[in-house]
Amino acid sequence: MTSPSSPPRMVAVQAHLGRPEAITATCEFVRSVTAHGIAVAAEVDVAEALHACSPGLGIIDKDGIDSLEVVVVFGGDGTILKAAEWALVKGVPVLGVNMGHVGFLAELEVSDLPRVVDQVVRRDYVIEHRLAISVELRPDRDGPVTWQSFAVNEVSIEKLSRRRMIEVLAQVDGLPVSRWGCDGLLVSTPTGSTAYAFSAGGPVMWPELDAYLMVPLSAHALFARPLVLGPESEVVVDLVGGGDAVLWCDGRRTIDAPLGAQVVVRRHANHLQVARLSAQPFTNRLVKKFGLSVEGFRSRYEYPLG
Repeated sequence: MTSPSSPPRMVAVQAHLGRPEAITATCEFVRSVTAHGIAVAAEVDVAEALHACSPGLGIIDKDGIDSLEVVVVFGGDGTILKAAEWALVKGVPVLGVNMGHVGFLAELEVSDLPRVVDQVVRRDYVIEHRLAISVELRPDRDGPVTWQSFAVNEVSIEKLSRRRMIEVLAQVDGLPVSRWGCDGLLVSTPTGSTAYAFSAGGPVMWPELDAYLMVPLSAHALFARPLVLGPESEVVVDLVGGGDAVLWCDGRRTIDAPLGAQVVVRRHANHLQVARLSAQPFTNRLVKKFGLSVEGFRSRYEYPLG
């Protein structure tokens, strides 16, 4: 309970606006936490959808508010990535309720909603700190930076035209590593290792690992293996041949990168804070989300599992 002199408690919500069940669950969450005297903030489009669902809800515009305890996200990992666009900078923990499919960031299901309400009210959750990366683009390698962004999952440099590969020179810490003719190049965080990088043949990295990953995409080369890099490494990618490229951050923020451009990727100053209601080993999530077989073909454990 807050004392009369203490500032009001406030949480934020984010919802997948294309899923009616996500809007409904968010409305139920808002009604429950406001009954405990906690104010709720949201982006304008989310607030409008919630008011359409339940006109009596009091939702505050999140812009300009710096005292948020947590943002509760109702959707899949893509919706969490949307919330991360402002939560990363503000240092607000993100708690995901999965309304999507795979959902590595979204820990909980909608059936856990009463538990979510209870533990948010009691501030009873643990925080994981996930490495994020920043990216800079120079249209000319000797020119100024003209575009900056960040990624929680990955930065991808991809060919702009289907008919032409791009040719990239990748450097790590100022030293050239390889020159590839390829469809593109990914730089991924451990969080993103189960996303685009996984589909591109990269390894699964445990999210608490302090490292990141460089993965060539369909490179026409004998050596085109994923490389695991130290957390303080700086990756510089020069577009030295082929066609123009396009730069993507988490599949959400994009800009064209012309031939001759330079992309610089390094660790972000902030970590993404992921809230969990309980400590849950990543191994369990990996087995569950990918449906990995942990039993023998006779449907029994061949060896005791510790």
